Amino acid sequence: MPGSQKAIAATPEIHQYLVHHGRADDPLLEELARVTRENFPAVAHMTLPLEEAALLSFLVRLTAASAIVEVGMFTGSSTIALARALPPGGTVLTCEIDPRVVEIGAPYLERAGVADRVDVRVGPALDTLRALPATAHLDLVFIDADKPGYLGYWEELVPRVRPDGLLIVDNTLFSGDVVDPEPDSKAAAVHAFNEHARADERVELVMVNAADGITLARRRAV
Repeated sequence: MPGSQKAIAATPEIHQYLVHHGRADDPLLEELARVTRENFPAVAHMTLPLEEAALLSFLVRLTAASAIVEVGMFTGSSTIALARALPPGGTVLTCEIDPRVVEIGAPYLERAGVADRVDVRVGPALDTLRALPATAHLDLVFIDADKPGYLGYWEELVPRVRPDGLLIVDNTLFSGDVVDPEPDSKAAAVHAFNEHARADERVELVMVNAADGITLARRRAV
């Protein structure tokens, strides 16, 4: 295989070191993760890791993004991370299909001091995205929702992202199952999305082996 490989096993000790030295410690998000585990134990793994939350905030500040769309709020860790980093007047429009998780997350949006800059849309995300202006007006988008829906969300969002705007897609390695010769339906959907995004000439992208795989894509000039 060309190039060098310098992967470090993500032991609990390495993970804690990464969180601490990457300034990702966050008591509020840690509490939200615990409450999520208590209320939704079967799907609590969907909670955003602390280091990824720190990365989202960093990228919002780095790009000075003020118009953000998120697909997949869940209980709100990623929403808080995005909204905290907004410049004055910025907003996050977040899509979530399940009102139960929104109910859990809403008080944490308030406690994080970001509720006034977050617009929560409960319902099918495609309906929300299709109702947005068709112009390239978004600075940053974050996709972290149902995996079979990724292609549809991507196709609705790419044309709406301004030139040099940023698209962030989570779980693009899907626990490594994307390289399984016989992946299950979700892993197969992620693999299909990855192939589609890789061939999309509207963007320049990289895939990062962090968390569960993160794809970062820059919208090329139209």
